Amino acid sequence: AGGMRLLCTLVDLGTGLIGSDATDRLPRAILAIDRLGRVTYVNERTERLLGRPRGALAGRPLWEALPWFGLPYHEEQLRAALVSGQPVRFVARPERGRWLSVSLHPGRDGVTMVLVPEDDPPEPAPGGTAESGTDGEESREDTLSLHGDRMPSPYRPVALAIALSEAVTARQVSAVVTEELLPAFGGRQLAIYLLSDRRLYLAWETGFPPGFLETFDGVGLEARVPGVETLTTGRPLFFESMQQLGLAYPGLPLDAYSGARAFLPLIASGRLVGTCILGFDRPRGFSAEERTVLTALAGLIAQALERARRYDSESAVARGLQDALLPHRLPVRDGVDTVARYLPGTEGMDVGGDWYDVIEAGQGRLALVIGDVQGHGVAAAATMGQLRSAVRAFALGGHRPQDVMRGTNRLLIDLDPGQFASCCYVLLDPDTGEMRAVRAGHPQPLLRMPDGSTELLELAGGVVLGVDDRASYPVTRLRLAPGAVLALFTDGLVERPGRDIDEGIERLRRALAATGSLPLTEAADRLIREARQATARPDDIALLLASRVPEHG
Repeated sequence: AGGMRLLCTLVDLGTGLIGSDATDRLPRAILAIDRLGRVTYVNERTERLLGRPRGALAGRPLWEALPWFGLPYHEEQLRAALVSGQPVRFVARPERGRWLSVSLHPGRDGVTMVLVPEDDPPEPAPGGTAESGTDGEESREDTLSLHGDRMPSPYRPVALAIALSEAVTARQVSAVVTEELLPAFGGRQLAIYLLSDRRLYLAWETGFPPGFLETFDGVGLEARVPGVETLTTGRPLFFESMQQLGLAYPGLPLDAYSGARAFLPLIASGRLVGTCILGFDRPRGFSAEERTVLTALAGLIAQALERARRYDSESAVARGLQDALLPHRLPVRDGVDTVARYLPGTEGMDVGGDWYDVIEAGQGRLALVIGDVQGHGVAAAATMGQLRSAVRAFALGGHRPQDVMRGTNRLLIDLDPGQFASCCYVLLDPDTGEMRAVRAGHPQPLLRMPDGSTELLELAGGVVLGVDDRASYPVTRLRLAPGAVLALFTDGLVERPGRDIDEGIERLRRALAATGSLPLTEAADRLIREARQATARPDDIALLLASRVPEHG
C-alpha cells in the first residue's frame, strides 16, 4: 500500500527442526553474544563467511572471536545498541579489501548479530573514523590487549549498568554485581559492606571462607583496614598479591595465601555508601584501564545501592503501615472460628493493599471481609486503611451488604479518582449459618463441605470499587453448614506468572479439600505453605478462613 514494497525470504525449516538446525537454513550469517560478550551461537553461514569453525568462535569473548570489534568505532555501535535497546546497523572492514554490513539486535539476554557481505565499500567517513578502515586499524589490533583476563571493552560495563538500573533492592544490586562484574574480571570472591552510623556492616558476600568476614562486620571508620580506608580516602586500593596486601596492612587477617584483591569505595554524589571487595584466586596485575573501569563501576554500584536504600526505607514504612492497619486479632465468638494470614510479596514494593477483617456487625452477626487495592507501597497501604475503615464503619452501622459495598465504592471514588480495589463481603449469622454475600471484582471464594467436597462458589458480582459511582452489587444467599469451611483469598495466592489463574484456583481447591479435619489454624498454614516457601512472590497474599463449630449447628 502507498508504494511500499516488502522483500521477503521463504525458508523451509522442515519438521522437528529447532535451534541451530533451523537457523542454519536462514540465508544470513548469524551469531549471538550474551550480556558478558561471549559468543553463544554461530550458524553455518557465519562459519563460511568468516572462514572459521564454530568451535573457534563459540564460547569466546566477541573481541577475541572478531578482533575488529575491539576497535573504538565498533565498540561505540555496540554500546549504542545496548543502551538504546534499538537495532543498530553499520559497515565494518574486518580485513583489507573486505567489507561487512553488520546489524545488531539487542535483547534482554544479549545481542544477535547479522553479518552480510558488502560489495560496494562506503566512502571514507569524515575524520578518519574506524568505519573507514584505515591502515592504522590493522596495526592497532596487536596493541588492544583483547586477550587473557584483561577487560578493556566497554560492553561489560554497559551490560552491568543496564542490569543495575533494573535492580531495585540492595540484595538485587548485590546479585547483579555477582553475576555480571565477577565473571567479567575473572573474580571469585565478592563482599559488599554498607555504611550505617559510621560503621560498615556486611550486606552481601560470596566465595569467602564461612565466617571469615564476620571479623570485620560493624568495623568503625577509625579502623586501619583497607575496606575502611578506601571509603574514607575515596581512593580504590589494588593489591596484585596477598603478600602485597599483608605488607601494606601488617596483622590483617587474610583468608588465603595466594590471590589478589581490589577494594573499591562506594560513593554516590559525595555520599559515603560503603565498600566493595573483589577477590581473585591467583595473583594478577591491574592495568590502568581496568582500574579506571572498576572505579567507574564502583560509582554505578554506589548509586544503585543508594536508590535501593531509599527503596528499602519506603518499603519499611509501607510494611509498618500495612501491619498497623491490619487487625492484630480477630473477634472470638462462640460457634464460629476465624483465622487469617497475610504474606507480603518479595518483589516490587514488597507490600500492597491486600486486607482482611472480621467485624461484629450487630444482632449477633459477623461480617467477613477481604479486599485488594491496586498497586503496592505506601500509597496502596494507606488506601487499604481507608477502605478497611469505611467497610467497618458501614458494617457497624447495620447497613445491608449491598449498601456497604455501594458506600465504600463511592468513598473510594471521592478519595482517589483513578484508584480501584476489589472486595468480597460476607455477612454471616453464626446461629443459622445464613450468609449474604456481595462481590466487587474479587476472586470467588471456596467452600469445603463437612464431607470434604470442595467447590468454587458462584457469587453474583459487580465491578471493582472506584470505577463507577452508580455501580450496584447484587446479593447472593448461601448457608454455611456446621463443620464447613469458607475460604476468602486475594489473587496473590492463586496467580503465577505465565499460568492461567484457573490452574491456581484449582490447586487451592484441592489443597483445601486435603485439609480434612485439621484445626483451622493448621489448615490456614497448609494453604499458604507453598507461597511462604516461594523465593519469588510477585504479589502479597491475604487469606481468611471461617468455620461453624459443629456442636453449635
